[in-house]
Amino acid sequence: MRDQFESPLIKRYASKEMSFLFSPQFKFQTWRKLWIILAESEKELGLDITEEQINELKNFEKDINFEVAEAEEKIRRHDVMSHVYAYGVQCPKAKGIIHLGATSAYVGDNTDLIQMQKALILVRRRLMRVMDKLSQFALQYKDLPQLGATHFQAAQLTTVGKRATLWLQDFLIDLEELDFLIKVLPFRGVKGTTGTQASFMELFDGDEAKIIKLDQLVTQKAGFDRCLTITGQTYTRKWDNRVNQTLSSIAQSLHKFGTDMRLMQGVKEIEEPFESSQIGSSAMAYKRNPMRSERICSLARFVISLVDSTAFTQATQWFERTLDDSANKRLAIPEAFLAMDAMLIIAENVSDGMVVYPKVIEKRIMAELPFMATENIIMEGVKRGGDRQELHEEIRVMSMEAGKLVKEEGRENDLLERIIENPSFKNLGIHSEKLKEILNLQKFVGRAPGQVESFIQNEVYPVLNQYDDWKTLDAGELKV
Repeated sequence: MRDQFESPLIKRYASKEMSFLFSPQFKFQTWRKLWIILAESEKELGLDITEEQINELKNFEKDINFEVAEAEEKIRRHDVMSHVYAYGVQCPKAKGIIHLGATSAYVGDNTDLIQMQKALILVRRRLMRVMDKLSQFALQYKDLPQLGATHFQAAQLTTVGKRATLWLQDFLIDLEELDFLIKVLPFRGVKGTTGTQASFMELFDGDEAKIIKLDQLVTQKAGFDRCLTITGQTYTRKWDNRVNQTLSSIAQSLHKFGTDMRLMQGVKEIEEPFESSQIGSSAMAYKRNPMRSERICSLARFVISLVDSTAFTQATQWFERTLDDSANKRLAIPEAFLAMDAMLIIAENVSDGMVVYPKVIEKRIMAELPFMATENIIMEGVKRGGDRQELHEEIRVMSMEAGKLVKEEGRENDLLERIIENPSFKNLGIHSEKLKEILNLQKFVGRAPGQVESFIQNEVYPVLNQYDDWKTLDAGELKV
């Protein structure tokens, strides 16, 4: 429909896998799955529920009669009871035991937790794919010197691969946090209207052991390792905020990666992939804008901002529950995941196709290296019998003169030529060949190559090797 708003998160950015997890189909088939699990567990614990009723429910688990539910909701103004009614229309024999003893939060909250669990696993798979691509890139370019930068000013050399490990380190921290959250994310279970399980005390004639067992059975059947002991009507909304905090942390790392890529593309050292028919600018035909990295940064800001939303929701809950969380959750949680999914798809695409320009990188290094190498040149002069203070003063004066030519007249840095012609250094035998030896770039990168190998082999790969599911996930469709 072209006369109504369409979310760009669905239309332009996120994958089908992530979109499906927050779709009406997945939501309501999960409600039905939870009603089946509840009925099965109540039957196992002795309630008068037949196998025929459960089989009838299973037959219509995914065949949802949306029109019936939507028509009923217009009358009842209650989404859960509308779907209980619609399910009962399809399952007349089981109609009387659907939602037995439960409150709306049984399907609503537990489905939210299932969605978040599965979405977090998908985020982990995509993040690991990005990390794998960046690891390959870092190892490939671990030896290639690159001008370091502090305060976006030229600093000591690093290597292209070492810079990539800075991104990887942030992602590794995020992955560890994500992995922990997936493990500890709980199931709400069956708790009743205010969390006291009073309705189940009625159903099971006050047998607390059976009620505890019911909680355990439902939790296990839903695929969770732990169930909350204490809830109000809802699980504490602190879990929603904890999830968004983790997504925000990943978004921060992605923003840093995207920003660094934009800066490097601006100085033409490294570029993100650029397709042969891609247009960089409607006016400036020569441009190669870093639009993918810019999109990462744009979506990252959106995800980071959503933490405030879930934080305020948690902070303003009243007693056992209040409904002002509902509309907020429908936006703040799904949209955070959809935007995160999109960012990771783009980040993998960028990581897998970065174009490195060694000649440009070298040219930028050589424009600054003469200044950086002065200490090494002075030390060589001292070893050949020179006076350190005198040599330092000579180089200081020449550096100021060379720097003035570069900044005021736009000329090339001629400091090295000045040093070769300077009598103080010429008399010590420091000539052009010796300067080439002193200026060997590998001498200026320190342990960067070894650090890259050690970090990836000993810290990144062991974590990636804990799981295999990310290897079978496709790269995701990079949309417009």
